[in-house]
Amino acid sequence: MEIKRVGIVGSGIMGAGVAEVASKAGFEVVLRSRQQSSADAMVAGLEKSLGRQVEKGRLAEADRDATLARVRAVSDLGELAECDLVIESVVEDLPTKKHLFNELDRICRDGAILATNTSTLPVVELAMETGRPNLVCGIHFFNPAPAMPLVEIVRAITTGDDTVDTARAFAEACGKTPVLVRDQAGFIVNALLFPYLNNAVKLLDAGVATRDDIDAAMKGGCNFPMGPLELLDLVGLDTSLAILEALYAEFRDPNYAPAPLLKRMVSAEKLGRKTRQGFYDYAKK
Repeated sequence: MEIKRVGIVGSGIMGAGVAEVASKAGFEVVLRSRQQSSADAMVAGLEKSLGRQVEKGRLAEADRDATLARVRAVSDLGELAECDLVIESVVEDLPTKKHLFNELDRICRDGAILATNTSTLPVVELAMETGRPNLVCGIHFFNPAPAMPLVEIVRAITTGDDTVDTARAFAEACGKTPVLVRDQAGFIVNALLFPYLNNAVKLLDAGVATRDDIDAAMKGGCNFPMGPLELLDLVGLDTSLAILEALYAEFRDPNYAPAPLLKRMVSAEKLGRKTRQGFYDYAKK
């Protein structure tokens, strides 16, 4: 299968990041948000991001202009009808994603691949909402998508070989390193990462060490670029809680049981960078 036009559904950070990656790689991009104003805002953000790259000498002005010309912002889901590949990056909620896949299956042309950027949810349940389960897979980019080199290609039990091969080729064309993983909660990275993050919250709640010392220990002792509590703030505490709950529901491993402090912070709407307050206070910065 040849991919020329890519549809992206979702106006959050991940949707915008994937749009930048795909358009810079030469793909036509149809960027869909429920409201035209938010879709236009994503394109404005892309223009700003590319402008910074030009200022730093990382991108030529002609390449910036060509990249922007390949992106079209829309609010009508029907505008995705002629895309070869559609990647959804909406809220990490299974009923919401299932409804979207049902709609995409109805709208998109025969032969188009439908992919999810989910980090945890079962791809097979989305596939079975469509009449093309062999053409549904996971294409999981990491945040921030323009900078992070990895993409997890998630193969559901229903996914066809051609679909996997095409998804892998798309990721490589975007300059990413694809890894193939079976459809189970957390895939590779989050299945290994989130017990570590969760246990960091438990250490903090137990008073074993301060926030700053926990983060400093993991940066200085393991050479990680960010401490676990900093990383939770970047990912979003609500997203992190949802991932842990999905992992625990599938495996019933105590390491996946969300730390009580994490639950309380989400209840208090202290979600990290997105709300300007989490384990750190970003309003002061």
